Parts: sequence; C-alpha cells; structure tokens
Amino acid sequence: MRFTPSILGKLVEPINRRRFQTIVDSHDGDAYDKSFKSWDHLMVLIYAQLSGAEGLRSLEVGWNANSQHHYHLGSDRLSRSTLSDANRRRPIGVFAETFALIANQLDRHMRREGTAMLRLIDSTPIPLGKACGWAKSNGRIRGMKLHVVYGPNSDCPRVLDITDANVNDAQVGRTISIEKGATYVFDKGYCHYGWWTAIATAKAFFVTRPKSNMGLKVLRNRPIKATQGDGFTILDDAEVSLVSKSQCKLPIRLRRLVVERQDGEAIILLTNDLKRSAVEIANLDKGRWQIELLFRWIKQHLKIRKFLGNNDNAIRLQLFAAMIAYALLRIVARACRIAMPILRFTDLVTRCLFERRNIAAIDKPPPVNPRQPKPRPSPNQITFTYE
Repeated sequence: MRFTPSILGKLVEPINRRRFQTIVDSHDGDAYDKSFKSWDHLMVLIYAQLSGAEGLRSLEVGWNANSQHHYHLGSDRLSRSTLSDANRRRPIGVFAETFALIANQLDRHMRREGTAMLRLIDSTPIPLGKACGWAKSNGRIRGMKLHVVYGPNSDCPRVLDITDANVNDAQVGRTISIEKGATYVFDKGYCHYGWWTAIATAKAFFVTRPKSNMGLKVLRNRPIKATQGDGFTILDDAEVSLVSKSQCKLPIRLRRLVVERQDGEAIILLTNDLKRSAVEIANLDKGRWQIELLFRWIKQHLKIRKFLGNNDNAIRLQLFAAMIAYALLRIVARACRIAMPILRFTDLVTRCLFERRNIAAIDKPPPVNPRQPKPRPSPNQITFTYE
C-alpha cells in the first residue's frame, strides 16, 4: 500500500535535510541540546505556528498526542522544559539561514519570467507585553520590529532583520543586498542619501517619498504624456536636485512627481528612474499596500502576538519560524496547484495537520477504502424501518 504522508509531513518536504544540517553544523546549533536537536525544534515551532498553540503546556499536549506521526517527521516527543531551554539557547542564525533557504526556493517556484524585479521594503512593529521588561521603546510601542523585503510578483517575503523597536529603518535598509535592474519602493522612513546613491550606482532604481524638510531645486520640467491613473492624477513631473550642504552625498539625477489622489490629497514622489512614465511610477508607489497586506496576513494567521518565551532569543526564533511556515504554505500551494484562496487553504491545513491525505485534494473528503469490509448487522439486533 502506498504511503501517504501527513499534511504537516508534506508541508515540510521542501526543507532539504542535508542543507539544513549543514546550517546547523556551521552555527554549532546542537551544542547544548543533544536530545532535542535543531530539526526537532524547527518541527515543533512550525507545528506551533499552524496549530495556534497558546502556550508551552498546550503545545506539549497537542504535539505528544500525535506521537505516531513523529517518526515520519524525523522528530520525537516533546518536553516543555526542554523546549524552553532550547528557545533560550539555540543560535538564531540556524532559523534565519533556513528561512533564507526556503525564501530562495519560493522565489524560484513563483518567479514570473519577463516581469521586472520589484522589491517592496517596510517594517512592522511587534508589540511585547510587560513581561518583556528588557524590550526597548520607540515612543509609540515597546517591542521589536520585523523588517521585510517583499517581491510582490513572486509573492516572496525576505526577512532582513529583527531589531529593537527603536532602530531606525534606514539603518536596516543600508544592509540590503542591491540587485542590478531591480526597483525598490519604500516610504520616507528609509531616507539615507548614501544608500540612495548606492542603489543608483548599482544600476537599480528606487521610488520613495521625500521628507518635508528636504530642499529640492527644479532643474527642468518634463512633459506629461498621460495624467490619469487608477485613482490618481499626475499634477507635475520635473527633474530636481538636492539643495543643501548634503548635496555631495546625493550626486545623482532625481525626478519629482506630484500626484493627487481621489480624496484630493497631494503626495510627492522621488525617484532616480528617468525612463518610466509618471503613471507607471505612481502605480509602483500605490502598490506598496501589498506589503501591508502581507503584514496583516501574518499577524492574523500566524502566531506572533503571543510568544512561547519572554526572552529575546525565544521571540526571534518564533518570528523566523512564523516566516518559514508562511513560505512553506506558499511553496506547497504552488507545487500542488491549489486553486482555492490561500486563506482557505491555510485554514484547512491548520485543521488537518496530522491527517494522512492528499494535500492537493485537502478540501475534499478522504476516499473510502474499497477493501474495507462493510459492517454486517447482527441477526440478534433489532432493525428499525422508517416509513
């Protein structure tokens, strides 16, 4: 009889065990936890993300209740004290590099040939409770920040860093590896002239919004071929230069667009792209809402509001596990050609984690085994007839 893996087993198949072990060895990830290895840790935290376990006790009970499936996952039973120790001590780099491995695989699965490389950059706050007294505040929230580079064409998120809440976005932005020919779209929080110059030097492009105190001098006005876009109107298009003592830090040609929205609000866009039309550039900025939808989906369907530990290391591990679970869901949905919306697919996965069924037909009832004998009524059993 052909073996059918559980839904969870099928979900984690894209993780290459050999490459994962190479990552573990490079970080000496199993140095302190010989009985609870990095692979066990990863499986448990992915299960915690998808099952919605509220704490260590419920996670332990739910995981151990399905011990008959652990063998095929390459894992074993769980003790909450062991998990707590691993959350505190296991190197974050193990999960961070594993996510990068999965994200690259997701990008290969979902890349569309001929589409421009578009990268949306933003961060979302992760508020932490009073139990995390060590967490720093940025004046609005006390907690951490999740920084993401997102490719909307391939639906591929890339975690850049998990930082304290008071870390400036531009400081993280400067660590991004710039891809030639790519277009980076971000808000005014990523204002850093040296980084903008590096993007232009690498023959890439950026679209952003300048800060209100940024002095700009108009060099020449550009003709506007089309003024109407989807929900906005182009009011002005001009080439500009920076007017300040910092001009030497931004020695590149810039383009300023003034765009009026349907509600009458006018916004200013700044870019180094001199070839795209004004409408195309305005559409790129409008498309930034897609990364906001990503953040909303993650916060609603993954477990990043309540954590399985109050220390910095445990929270970072859980955030990376959440992003790994997100990427695995996308890879499997693509590989199995799931036609249903990803929200419904995720809901079905969370309800059938340890069921042995075809994940491509997860929305259909399992087939009846024809070899299974039908129950025969006993001659001593009273038979009821409905008329």
